[in-house]
Amino acid sequence: MHATTKVDIRTIENTWITLHDGCRLAARIWLPITAEQTPVPAILEYLPYRKRDGTAVRDEITHPTFAARGYACVRVDIRGNGDSEGLMEDEYSAQELADGTEVIDWIARQPWCSGAVGMIGISWGGFNALQIAALDPAPLKAIVTVCSTDDRYADDIHYMGGCLLNDNLGWSQQMLGYSSRPPDPQVVGERWREMWLEQLQRMPLLAANWLRHLHRDAYWAHGSVCEDYSAIRAAVLAVGGCADAYTNAVPRLLANLESPCRGIVGPWEHKYPNLAHNGPASDFLGEALRWWDRWLKNLDNGAMEVPAYRVFMADAMPPCEAYTTRQGRWIGEPFWPADGIEQRVLHLNAGELGPRAGATRTLEICSPQDTGVACGSFCPGMRVGAEMPGDQRVDDGRSLCFDSEPLAERLEILGGPELELEIASDRPVALVAARLCDVQPDGASARVTWRPLNLCHRDGPARPEPLVPGNWYRVRFALNDVAYAFPPGHRIRLALSTTYWPMLWPSPQPVTLRVRAGRSRLNLPVRAPRALDESVEFAPPPEGPTPAREQLRSPASERREINDAADGTRIIETFDDFGATRDPAHGLETGSHVRQTFRIRPHDPLSAEARAAWTHTLGRDAWQVRTETRGRMWSDATHFHLEARLEAYEGERLTSEKDWNEAIPRDGI
Repeated sequence: MHATTKVDIRTIENTWITLHDGCRLAARIWLPITAEQTPVPAILEYLPYRKRDGTAVRDEITHPTFAARGYACVRVDIRGNGDSEGLMEDEYSAQELADGTEVIDWIARQPWCSGAVGMIGISWGGFNALQIAALDPAPLKAIVTVCSTDDRYADDIHYMGGCLLNDNLGWSQQMLGYSSRPPDPQVVGERWREMWLEQLQRMPLLAANWLRHLHRDAYWAHGSVCEDYSAIRAAVLAVGGCADAYTNAVPRLLANLESPCRGIVGPWEHKYPNLAHNGPASDFLGEALRWWDRWLKNLDNGAMEVPAYRVFMADAMPPCEAYTTRQGRWIGEPFWPADGIEQRVLHLNAGELGPRAGATRTLEICSPQDTGVACGSFCPGMRVGAEMPGDQRVDDGRSLCFDSEPLAERLEILGGPELELEIASDRPVALVAARLCDVQPDGASARVTWRPLNLCHRDGPARPEPLVPGNWYRVRFALNDVAYAFPPGHRIRLALSTTYWPMLWPSPQPVTLRVRAGRSRLNLPVRAPRALDESVEFAPPPEGPTPAREQLRSPASERREINDAADGTRIIETFDDFGATRDPAHGLETGSHVRQTFRIRPHDPLSAEARAAWTHTLGRDAWQVRTETRGRMWSDATHFHLEARLEAYEGERLTSEKDWNEAIPRDGI
């Protein structure tokens, strides 16, 4: 996979990168022991997730592997997080990206660096790798971006199809918990408390930032590299997982980047592929090293001779909320968009998907507000239990469904199925959630892909307009990209619902949608197997030492559904204990757990309520601190309401507290 030989390395546990405004960022560095005599390329990972404890185990797998192959690896805490000074104002702020370019310039000037720099990251680090590449700092030659997006509004954790995702609140509370933890006194010294208290009092409530921008405006255009793909000159290896929430960006980057690009979408959840639970896992680090060797060391190693797009074509499996090995095979396309993808039309007829349009008929659907209980997690891999969508029959029964005849032969799709609907609403604000399912011979229904559309966004997310009740509209939108093989004897099902809880926030009033059967259709991107597929394979990750941690409390996860017979309220509660560990190298003890609760009554969208509460603990000997963060969201007909509270403790003494109360106009959602 890679040509460079292994070398001995050393670790710099902490060093300071001083920015032009005097703010100091904390960095951990791994590099060959000979790097100062023979400079090497460098690889940056730039995150808010705390190098000292948050991502330390993953870092100790990733960066020593690269360093041993002749790279200097630099893991930096962004401003206001971990041991770094300053305040984080928002995700992917102009300040964060400007700091990142300064860090790259600093790295390139170090005596151990050859002047060539790469960036790697998953999720936040994958996002800002793309965004900093679009700023084109001269030393940045290549990036590896994993589980990321090129469009912060269309494909992130806040909105989808113009609909508000409940993870907008959940992610805000998660970041409030992450960022409210103090720096380590062992690293920053006696200033730790002063730094911590200042950050606590200036902490932003990110959910409020995001809710103030309900439509695709300049706020979301910032950091969305789809605004100008040509700004990226670095070579891009884009990686995603079909079990993850971020699959659409990989083919879009392949289709639009002018710089060298290769894309991989495997069976994985929101994890680096070598660490994924939804296997088969792969030798991702070896794949990344081949990319670094090609673009940072200029080795002619065939990194660009592989198919441009390598994708895991998933086989049908019984619906399961967690699996360890996904059945399927690897396929390859020499470029993307690919030739030979057939757009096969299936018409939405009365209760069926057919190859020919039937008679025009008007069908209606008004889903109960708790439709969506089998949706699973928005982003599997972020909970202790990677919660996948379960059997869809419970939600199919609350939806308007169209089924094909049993398939006579295997049918493989690759891309985003496109839906065209003639549709009318009895309310000015409405959404439609579309799910493509595989109905198996025993009746089990497995979700293949999905996507909603806020019908006020029918002409685009920048120009939302209320619906005129009773008017007919023709709307067209693509479901999320997928690679999936329907076997013979299975049926294809399209399910439409007017709500999708707890994935999406509901419309302000119960909605009845009318759909014209015979005038609506589903376009499936059908792909036939080809010879190139045989050349695509990935080795499993090599076995290696596991970073040493003392387990103080084991991880645990649970999910409960409760029906309140008194008023019909459906309650979904999840609890994730991420456990507690001690790092024997420096003695830091860390632990965290979160409880999330979603409540709604089946016939009252204004009863929707979401809560998230995080606890984080840090300690070493007599030094023990804890943060408690709680957030709640509900709505009335005109406004979203946010409440949040942050408490910080030294031992059992309350050191700092802060409350937020926000009311934000709904404006078409």
